[in-house]
Amino acid sequence: MADENIENSAPLGAEGMPAYSEGSIKVLEGLEAVRKRPAMYIGDVGDRGLHHLIYEVVDNSIDEALAGYCDIITVTLHNDGSCSVQDNGRGIPTGMHPVKKISTLEVVMCTLHAGGKFDKNSYKVSGGLHGVGVSCVNALATNMTATIKRDGTVYEQKYSRGVPQSNVQEVGTATDTGTQIRFWPDDTIFNTVEFHFERVADRLRELAFLNPTIAIKLVDERASTEETFFFPGGLTQFVTYVDEGKPQVVEPITIHGVGDGSDETEVVVDLCFAYNSSYAETVLSYVNNINTVEGGTHVSGFRSALTRTLNTYATQNKLLKSDKISLTGEDFREGLTAIISVKVAEPQFEGQTKTKLGNGDVDGIVRSIVNEHLALYLDTNPSIGKKIIEKAVLAAEARIAARKSRELVRRKNALEFSSLPGKLADCSSRDPEECEVYLVEGDSAGGSAKQGRDRRFQAILPLKGKILNVQKARLSKILENDEIRAIFTALGTGFGEQFNASKCRYGKIILMADADVDGSHIRTLILTLFFNYMRDLIEDGKVYIAQPPLYKVKKGKTERYAYNEKQLEEVLAQYGGDEEDPERGRKNVTLSRFKGLGEMNPEQLWETTMNPDTRTLLKVSIENAAAATRLFETLMGDQVEPRRDFIERNAQYVKNLDV
Repeated sequence: MADENIENSAPLGAEGMPAYSEGSIKVLEGLEAVRKRPAMYIGDVGDRGLHHLIYEVVDNSIDEALAGYCDIITVTLHNDGSCSVQDNGRGIPTGMHPVKKISTLEVVMCTLHAGGKFDKNSYKVSGGLHGVGVSCVNALATNMTATIKRDGTVYEQKYSRGVPQSNVQEVGTATDTGTQIRFWPDDTIFNTVEFHFERVADRLRELAFLNPTIAIKLVDERASTEETFFFPGGLTQFVTYVDEGKPQVVEPITIHGVGDGSDETEVVVDLCFAYNSSYAETVLSYVNNINTVEGGTHVSGFRSALTRTLNTYATQNKLLKSDKISLTGEDFREGLTAIISVKVAEPQFEGQTKTKLGNGDVDGIVRSIVNEHLALYLDTNPSIGKKIIEKAVLAAEARIAARKSRELVRRKNALEFSSLPGKLADCSSRDPEECEVYLVEGDSAGGSAKQGRDRRFQAILPLKGKILNVQKARLSKILENDEIRAIFTALGTGFGEQFNASKCRYGKIILMADADVDGSHIRTLILTLFFNYMRDLIEDGKVYIAQPPLYKVKKGKTERYAYNEKQLEEVLAQYGGDEEDPERGRKNVTLSRFKGLGEMNPEQLWETTMNPDTRTLLKVSIENAAAATRLFETLMGDQVEPRRDFIERNAQYVKNLDV
């Protein structure tokens, strides 16, 4: 046994560590690399990564549709936890691959970087992960079945964790064509394997807006529900959907054009924009159906063309009644909702999340197309052009007022970064990655948090009352709010056009409010501020929500905390209760329900909500910008009806109601 251990072990180097030698270089064959490092391929192994599996398979069907061979896609969430994606495209080829000498279907399903997306004769443009997608899904599924209808025959092949379980089989005859992929996500890889209907629906709805010739059906067998997404109006309907609840000043304007890229391939540009009565700008951009959350050259091209064309139109038609007002890009973007979708043969992505388009030629192509088409539209629709300029003039007047407000505020040192808010209890560390700040509801809870915190890395900023609803206010009004000024100053990011997320003084920004209706309202108001004016901090993963407990259960000298009703039942069960009689666990037990953070002393607040070793934090993320924009407008906008509808639809999911 001793000899075997020596033979199988690596040679030792300095200080007894294994030496770095030829044997140290490991080669991961096939899809082994995907299972070893799944996050490299799908982002993470949580809820987001799980749903990404569906999107990768759907992207293949979308590519068939873009090539003109598919118009119906059906996604089904099955009772057994699997998901299937079926289309009526040409069907994946199943014959012998000329190089691999095995079925082409097996090559596609089991080989990284294999697919028709590299040959522009097959697909001019494509989304997904460019040949990585479906094979990654296969690798991360306990089981997968590919069913192909092609050439009058039904073919089938099954896999387990990326390994074929048999050769491709002929299992029947077919009168049509198409592909169905059904997979069971691997519960040894993912933290959760439960698909969420609404999350899938948001992405499929978005794809249906972007591809108006495709009908996408989502079926949930678990709840016996289904929904079909088909929007022949395309981007026009998309803008209307995003703007729901906002009175429109100008109806959607659509632009379509094609330009020649630097590599002599076509760049297809589709965009639609409208103006509403709000003060925020909403721009959603896509490249080959991929949401470019960081924008890029297609967005910069649109913005510069919009500013130049509208300024030229205003000057030529003498619509500026005062020489003191000059319109800027910021003025033309107030109340703007725009969807920009471009199809690029070879997109070059950059940025931290690889969702920022970097193709330099696309900027000029978009700019040229928008200049030409928008100028023609304004000439033939002078009344609409006048409305746009009038709205921009109002925005310019507000911008000037906001600048005066900023200057006044700066003179008072309220927004100077060298002068932090007086009520901020800062931490001693100056390393942003180590530091965290709690935005705490109420002075009482703020006092407890200041006493209970770890002063080395935890800062506390108490907030008094409810901050202003920024969804309904211009920047000049926003900057007059003391609590909002304190947040801007404490974070050190600046605001407006000077906002810079990289200057944030804290690696974590934690919202801590009571676990009741008022606390939820305050959290929503603060999140609305971040979403509209500091969205980069959310996208950088720096914004969190603290989870204070609802109950304290004390028996003798033992104290336990419960964060929801389910946990309370579990604690009571441990004290002698059971499912039939959970009240049995209440004998000789003192049960306290926390109405607010202020009821907890500093030690309790630290132990339950602030101690990194025991606390629970929820990271705030923006999975779908269109859905998030619409939700904030629904909850915080001027229109009552959409908010009432939302409450009525979701009332059934309320578990804890504080009245």
